[in-house]
Amino acid sequence: MHVFLSGATGFVGRALVQCLLGRGYEVTAWVRDPQRARTRLGPSVQLCSTQLPSAQLAERLSGVDAVVNLAGESLMQKPWTRARKGSLWKSRVDLTQQLVAACNAAARPPRVFISTSAVGYYGDSGARELTEESARGEGFLAELCEAWEQAALRAKPRVPRVCMLRLGIVLGADGGALAAMLPAFRLGLGGPLGNGEQYVPFIHLDDLLAILLQGLTDERFHGVMNCSAPEPVRFRTFARALGHVLRRPAFLPVPAWLLRLVLGQRAQVVLQSQRTLPARLTQLGFRFQHPTISNALSQCLTCAAGVSISAADGGARVPGGVKPSYVLEQRSRLHVPLSEAFAFFCRAENLGLITPSWMRFELWGEPPSLIVEGTEIHYRIGLGPLTLRWRTLIRSWQPPTQFVDMQAEGPYALWWHEHHLQADGDSTLMLDRVYYRPPLGWLGRVAQPVLIGPMLRAIFGYRSEAISRLFAPPAAAPAGRPVASAHGG
Repeated sequence: MHVFLSGATGFVGRALVQCLLGRGYEVTAWVRDPQRARTRLGPSVQLCSTQLPSAQLAERLSGVDAVVNLAGESLMQKPWTRARKGSLWKSRVDLTQQLVAACNAAARPPRVFISTSAVGYYGDSGARELTEESARGEGFLAELCEAWEQAALRAKPRVPRVCMLRLGIVLGADGGALAAMLPAFRLGLGGPLGNGEQYVPFIHLDDLLAILLQGLTDERFHGVMNCSAPEPVRFRTFARALGHVLRRPAFLPVPAWLLRLVLGQRAQVVLQSQRTLPARLTQLGFRFQHPTISNALSQCLTCAAGVSISAADGGARVPGGVKPSYVLEQRSRLHVPLSEAFAFFCRAENLGLITPSWMRFELWGEPPSLIVEGTEIHYRIGLGPLTLRWRTLIRSWQPPTQFVDMQAEGPYALWWHEHHLQADGDSTLMLDRVYYRPPLGWLGRVAQPVLIGPMLRAIFGYRSEAISRLFAPPAAAPAGRPVASAHGG
């Protein structure tokens, strides 16, 4: 199957790319910046620029099996000035219109068009239960969602099956709303927003991915579908559950007036109440993996449970006699033969595909065509508002079972990363072992338990999830694999 995807570099889009590649699907991503997208999506994904003339876009869509439209600028990033509202409209409605027009002009149009919308369609609906049959609400978000869906519907009748997914808040470890909440909650400063009585229509990322994947082939998936868990909760309950998982208090409210003062019109995104129910999905027998808020949050925040960090043995040394402070270990299983697994990690272009989006990973300069001992790889990463250069040196290269990279330039006082691979039948077991010393001397040691350690757990936890999607068991991935991937890092 060939899937044409917009929004491929976003929070949901990258996870979907990993799933599609893991199933052997052909993927074309429609992106604004192909060069940047290449560093985040790897060499297995074909790229198509949004600047492509409409006639050429129609040619690229001819013969494609399915289109998945996930594009849309962040609602919360900037104040809702008139210009910003126009930009939000263009990134959703106008872009969808452009994509639909190209589908309709294609010689062989896709068989299915899946487009996202949002539960904002229903406006502020209090405690009233909302199904796909419920009326549109009031306000900018409701109007935006309606226009968005109407634009997608114009793909019919040339595209036989059109599906609009009204998304709730998508919960995942790599980004989205949860990432914005976590800093305050980890400090024990979290709590309800407003009076906390508004309903939060949430969905775990894994459940959304399952819906998208099923929607590609299941003819019963058409029309409007609410994509939110079957048990929506009030924000007060959401905050309490998040605090419980983090083992932090979560009772400090943020008054509605303060949210409106700080966020302006954007405050409605978090203050509106939508008690949405996935009626159509329930009728079709879809089973949610994470139906409750406790289950969903626990999975999001324990994805790094397989990552261990401990103090380095007093006698531990890396070549050069440098003593590390800590050792990080993580074990993963790749459901491919050893040679294929090692080949994946031979391509520096693939590192971005298994790196969290919040790190803003970008290769710097041309990636090496061949990796051997002594090869240098340059890239940039983002940590909060900072952009840092990282220069990696390959210190050992022993295909197909082992390689070692070290930080030659970067933020750590020491970073020595060993990759050990071992065949296990038709699968490959991989052990990542990192010896490191935090930067800034005693300040780094103070930051290790509260900042550096949790950040590394999140990075390697995401890496594990990405690998599990890219190299899923054969039952979930019958037809091929992505091209060989990243050097490590």
